[in-house]
Amino acid sequence: MLALRLPDEIEQRLADLAAKTGRTKSFYAREAILEHLEELEDAYLAAERLKKPAKRWTQEELEAGLDLDG
Repeated sequence: MLALRLPDEIEQRLADLAAKTGRTKSFYAREAILEHLEELEDAYLAAERLKKPAKRWTQEELEAGLDLDG
């Protein structure tokens, strides 16, 4: 369960949308979170990887590990 406070203007917009469509405010809040959660997770992961970069390989190193003639 999650409880959050929204500015009055956003709360009213959400209430208006819910009233116009017959959906709940919770439905739209959940949809908005799901819409942006993956983007936020990706941004966090990218920032973490910039702090601790993984090993990088050159094209030659990658090709040396492949059987390109087979």
